[in-house]
Amino acid sequence: MLKTVTLKTALLTTALGLALAAPAAAMEKSEFRVAWSIYVGWMPWGYLEDSGIMDKWAEKYGIDVEIVQINDYVESINQYTAGAFDGVSATNMDTLSIPSGGGVDTTALIVGDYSNGNDAVILKGEGGLADLAGKPVNLVELSVSHYLLARGLDSVGLSEADLDGVINTSDADMIAAFATDDVEAVVTWNPLVSTILEEPGATKLFDSSDIPGEIIDLMVVNTDTLEANPDFGKALVGAWYEVMGLMASGDEAALTAMAEASGTDLAGYKAQLASTEMFYTPAEAVTFTSSAELPTTMVNVAEFLFDKGILGEGAPSADFVGVAYPDGSTTGDAGNVQFRFDTTYMQMAADGAL
Repeated sequence: MLKTVTLKTALLTTALGLALAAPAAAMEKSEFRVAWSIYVGWMPWGYLEDSGIMDKWAEKYGIDVEIVQINDYVESINQYTAGAFDGVSATNMDTLSIPSGGGVDTTALIVGDYSNGNDAVILKGEGGLADLAGKPVNLVELSVSHYLLARGLDSVGLSEADLDGVINTSDADMIAAFATDDVEAVVTWNPLVSTILEEPGATKLFDSSDIPGEIIDLMVVNTDTLEANPDFGKALVGAWYEVMGLMASGDEAALTAMAEASGTDLAGYKAQLASTEMFYTPAEAVTFTSSAELPTTMVNVAEFLFDKGILGEGAPSADFVGVAYPDGSTTGDAGNVQFRFDTTYMQMAADGAL
């Protein structure tokens, strides 16, 4: 899962895009575009488009919704931020840092899942997290891998300063890098994790199941667009939970289509789903999004982003961006709320009101 924020690319591209292409005040419209990229929890978006389920729900509300696959995950978020799309699949961390940090008011319309083992810290040889002290660690810098490492180190009283540096390594090069003598530890995501752990001597030290609920996968939409066009939210949510129902029932045709689209087979896709806490029902998603733990998670994420200098250009503190929750509470700057967790439409799905 390519969940990465590169400082120059994300911030500079976002700033340029906002300056050149940001839309004026949102208005009522009938055509919408949503972007997504390949990851186990986002494969339903491709299936929604290919199966006609999205078209069915869009027609119900008299609108048109185009779902577009973007191969570069960061680019998909940048394009959304610049106004080319009305929604995009993104993690909580990347939503906070790119669109919300860039001043685009964004709503988490669908909370789809959280990583529950898909991301991992792996050591070459025997040992524990404390043994990372003095060693270099290879990862995609400023990504959820970087965040996972920070959380793991903190759990044993260490910080990045205790390492012999973090080496920025492309996910495309991670498996080959681990095979070299110079690489002692890596942090990455599935399916790379599964492949690397097959190597003799590879030891998993920490994974996202150790910080459950912190790496969250979302469908986020422009807040102003949603407010002006509630039927857009209803159609997206209705279509999403129809596919969730298919997945929960074990529909092999749907699951096989998603597996093939992600470059694996049915068994491989099911293995990835096993380390993904999917919210197959809207009630589950509402419960998670309304939990007391979510604000704590977002504070941790904001502090990490600020520490790395990617919480919005010129952010004076970790509280720079305000985040609002379903109960009306906020973290960060309540006067600069740019990220909203809203259960309205998921609750409508749970109530059978779509």
